[in-house]
Parts: sequence; structure tokens; C-alpha cells
Amino acid sequence: MHPDDIPLSPSQRSKIRRLSKYKAPEFGEAAGELNVIPYLDIIMNIVVFIITTLSVVFMSTIPSTPPSVGGGKATRAPKTKSLKLSALITSEGVALKTATGNIAQGCDRIGAGITIPMVGNGHDYGEITRCARELKRQNERFAKEKQVTITANPEVRYQVLIRVIDALRRDEKGELFPTVYFGVAR
Repeated sequence: MHPDDIPLSPSQRSKIRRLSKYKAPEFGEAAGELNVIPYLDIIMNIVVFIITTLSVVFMSTIPSTPPSVGGGKATRAPKTKSLKLSALITSEGVALKTATGNIAQGCDRIGAGITIPMVGNGHDYGEITRCARELKRQNERFAKEKQVTITANPEVRYQVLIRVIDALRRDEKGELFPTVYFGVAR
């Protein structure tokens, strides 16, 4: 023991032991740990809410070519006659046109008017597909045709446009007109 050291009394030693003894911090005291449980509860509730309200969107694409804007190279006309099928979607129905003229109702002859008129409040997609198959059947040269140009009036809903495209692309017997071009109504 050093001569300058003063011995501690028993009460002082008892107090030092008592104060240096570990005691668990009380709830709410700053214990040196961050309590993140309430934060995680909030985040988990938000994640569950977002997942349950999120609508799943499945995207599909239809290969198509937009209308060209002037200045393109002129191409030679094909040596054989081609069908050059175009479909105009209106609020009254679908009008089909080929290189020889407008297709009449029934798809068996050339004539004026709407080729496939509306049925009730909607378009007749089955008749559109039947008519496309009939056009391919009428001439051997047209059996190999693959393209159609679609034009729609501004009031036509997008879903109607997509359904008409699907009706013209294929049927249960196979492909009809899988190559889709978009035209501009003039």
C-alpha cells in the first residue's frame, strides 16, 4: 500500500460495489440500443397494403409497323397481283378493302358499305375472322398473303382495335394476316 493512499471504509466499499454492479436498464431508458420494432411494424403494414392493392398487369405485344411519314423510298409494285388488305374500324363496324375494291357484306363479292356491321352493341369478331379466311380461300395467290393495314376512327376504343387485330391475325386453322401495319385515316 502506498503511503498517500487512504484506506476506504466498509461503507464506501459497499457503495462502490453496489454502484458498479450491473443492472438491466428500465423500459424507456436509453439503453444504447435502437428499438426498431415499431418502425418495422409500420413498414410491414405498408408493404402488405401495397401488395394487396397492386394490380398485376401482363403486357403482350403485337408486332406492327407504324404509318410512315412521307419521304420514303418508292418501291416497285409487285409483278403479281397482291391482295393489299386493309381494314377500317368504325363505330358502325369494320370495312374491308382489297386492291380490287371494297368488300361487300358477306365477304363474297365487291361492293360498297360496311363489310362486317356491328352486332348489338359490339363488333362481330368471329365474322371478321371468317371473312379473312374467306378472302384467303378465294384466290391461290392470296393464300400466301401475310399483311393487313389497320385504320381506326378516333372514337374506336383501344380494346376494339386489339380484338380486330387478333381476329385478323389467326383462326383455328392457322395464320391469316400476322403482319400488321397501321394506317392513318384521311
